[in-house]
Amino acid sequence: MTLIKSISGIRGTIGGTPGEALTPVDIVKFTYAYCSELRKRKAPNGAKYKVVVGRDARISGLMVENLVCGTLVACGVDVVKCGFASTPTTELAVRFAGADGGIILTASHNPRQWNALKLLNEHGEFLTAAQGQAILDCAEKGEFDFADVDSLGKITEHDYTDEHIDAVLALETVDAEAIRKAGFKVVLDSINSVGGIIMPRLLERLGVECITLNGEPTGDFAHNPEPLPANLVELSETVVREKADLGVSVDPDVDRLAFICEDGKPFVEEYTLVAVADYLLDEAVKAGRKNLATVSNLSSSRALRDVTEAHGGTYYASAVGEVNVTTKMHEVDALIGGEGNGGVIYPASHCGRDAMVGVALFLSKLAHNGMKVSEYKKTLPQYFIAKNRIDLSDSALIDKILGAMKETFKNERVNTIDGVKVDFEAAREWVHLRRSNTEPIIRVYSEAPTEERAVALGNEVVALAKSIIG
Repeated sequence: MTLIKSISGIRGTIGGTPGEALTPVDIVKFTYAYCSELRKRKAPNGAKYKVVVGRDARISGLMVENLVCGTLVACGVDVVKCGFASTPTTELAVRFAGADGGIILTASHNPRQWNALKLLNEHGEFLTAAQGQAILDCAEKGEFDFADVDSLGKITEHDYTDEHIDAVLALETVDAEAIRKAGFKVVLDSINSVGGIIMPRLLERLGVECITLNGEPTGDFAHNPEPLPANLVELSETVVREKADLGVSVDPDVDRLAFICEDGKPFVEEYTLVAVADYLLDEAVKAGRKNLATVSNLSSSRALRDVTEAHGGTYYASAVGEVNVTTKMHEVDALIGGEGNGGVIYPASHCGRDAMVGVALFLSKLAHNGMKVSEYKKTLPQYFIAKNRIDLSDSALIDKILGAMKETFKNERVNTIDGVKVDFEAAREWVHLRRSNTEPIIRVYSEAPTEERAVALGNEVVALAKSIIG
């Protein structure tokens, strides 16, 4: 059993002992803490606070939804219950409903036994670190003060799926007409969750023929739900067999996106953001936009930086974590940003990862260039990422290793906003070492123009780290 509390929410396995897993007690306590912090803001026109709740199709989803909505009502908060809704749909619903916040019930790419509460502000964006910490502190106190019977909240239900689709199609850079004329055929793996509800409807509106795998939203995932190549064998085989133009994979809450080329080979998850940025930068240059800023986290591919600079733009790096990416995006007024895990964040829509937006923009790019997906991939900067980890007996060793790495590579380009990242500019390669938030582990990501060099660089740095601690 596992329970992980962080500034972005609470996540854990269902069942077990309170405080050691995601139990009803923990769900109520954490939801109450969210309401408690909400009450510190001035109530809108003296009315009740309003919170949107949406969930993916996990088996535990209905149980968690009932507990969360019941607790919100008991705290005197009105609830807009969205039912099955993707993470980006729920984020947008906060704005659509004029709500004061939102709670998303999803453990994203985690296996079926997991669930989580992800917390949103009045803009439909994840809470800041300070706001998240205040909720953690409140939950830790375990002090409760619920509303009396005359002050209870009320529940209304509204499905915002069509409003989300309408918003995607309304984006100026989504060329729906060109996509319809292209006559694309797509295979979708929606991993038995809400992607099977919303994604086919979007593709239908775009005139795309869609063959859906694992479309029933049962929450009983047909395979490991993280959209990585090893988990997408059926998708790859179906794309080739059906002679489709593209394979599309989303995670259970539809905020991450990965593509399969027409030949069955991975487009590579890291390149989802790169490709979308390439298209948007092209369009921005044509439109005469001056500020061509892009953002990704430190562990994401250098390819985004290369594509940005090739268009005359400026690339910025943030610490790992969606809220860190969006904070930097607001700071620099970014055109596009996201994460190398297939997370596309397009501020013209909203500041949250959105696979729906990503698909529509990617199809617009394909419709414009007339290339096969594999051909287009070859036009982008080519890099490979290797992932390692250093397991330690004592978390105190983490700072020792990171400090030594900073000193060892002081003559290179070093970034320390999140662990230590070293850019070796001449070789166009980098390595990033960052601490785990839950275990005595250092994660080591390395990237280079060839897979062999990326693996070798990672191994070299891991060996160096181990030599530091003897």
